[in-house]
Amino acid sequence: MEYAEVLRNAKEKIGPNCKVCPVCNGIACGNTMPGPGSKAPGLGANVNYKAWRSIRLNMDTMVENGPVDTKTELFGRTFEMPLITAPIGSIKMQYNPTDDVKDFNEKCMAACETRGIMHAYGDGLQTDVLPCALASGKAHGLNGIPVFNPDTDEAIMAKMDQCVGDVTPPAICVVVDSAGLPHLRKLNGNAGCKSVDQLKALKEHIRVPFILKGIMSAATAKKAVEAGADAIIVSNHGGRVLADTPATAEVLPEIVEAVKGQTKIIVDGGIRSGLDMFKALAMGADMCMICRPVLISYYGGGQEGMECYFDKLKAELSDTMYMCGARSIADIKKDMIRF
Repeated sequence: MEYAEVLRNAKEKIGPNCKVCPVCNGIACGNTMPGPGSKAPGLGANVNYKAWRSIRLNMDTMVENGPVDTKTELFGRTFEMPLITAPIGSIKMQYNPTDDVKDFNEKCMAACETRGIMHAYGDGLQTDVLPCALASGKAHGLNGIPVFNPDTDEAIMAKMDQCVGDVTPPAICVVVDSAGLPHLRKLNGNAGCKSVDQLKALKEHIRVPFILKGIMSAATAKKAVEAGADAIIVSNHGGRVLADTPATAEVLPEIVEAVKGQTKIIVDGGIRSGLDMFKALAMGADMCMICRPVLISYYGGGQEGMECYFDKLKAELSDTMYMCGARSIADIKKDMIRF
């Protein structure tokens, strides 16, 4: 399957809200919410996308010739490339009323298993999403990372308690920026912001690495480290929770300067290609996350469609590394990009 075919198929199946643009840049979907867009006025996703476009690559082929290795490690596990697919809570509400996020999670973890990466999945609006995703993770090498919305501490801990035994995931994540999602507040008025002490208690409740998603400043990154986060995800929720936030590429340098070496740094938001992944790594990120194009690839070909997209990303990353003089992920340095 070719990626162009994936996009053609997706146009027919994804529903009315996503336009399956040649490049997913957040313009055509605008402020379509629920849906793939951003919070009104609908610019957030495009701000993320454009920020990566403003970064250029420094070509250097006057180096020793040799093969490129895109492998990296996180939490003691080897990844074929520095990518984790980002979580989606409900596709029924955002795309087609007959769609099932459980099927998406299953096929995405299957595709991630064949390509040596991991899938992060949301806890969703249905009570059966988590147990089904945990079972899928078990079937595919425990390569799924549950991502919990900022519900009450008791509710989060109850979900954490399901993540034990032979379904224990490699890490557990709490997403803090979704405190701004209107539907979350509507469903549970007690859900919302979390203090450092609350997050410490959640960290102490689990025996696997603890990730915090939704970090958008150096000050918040330092709080996450204080809370015990083993990794943070630099993310503005795809522009879906607060208008006029900066792009993730804008804040990544200050966060790297503040907490690099104290916690692993993962970045999300507007990353669309292997070139973007290279730029993020050159800026100091350890891993990248991608959401919307993975979902488009699911609609365009299920597991095979997502594998096609992952192959495209890896080929782009490998080519960029080769042309910029990096033969391993550790070789990627800040002087290989320019702003």
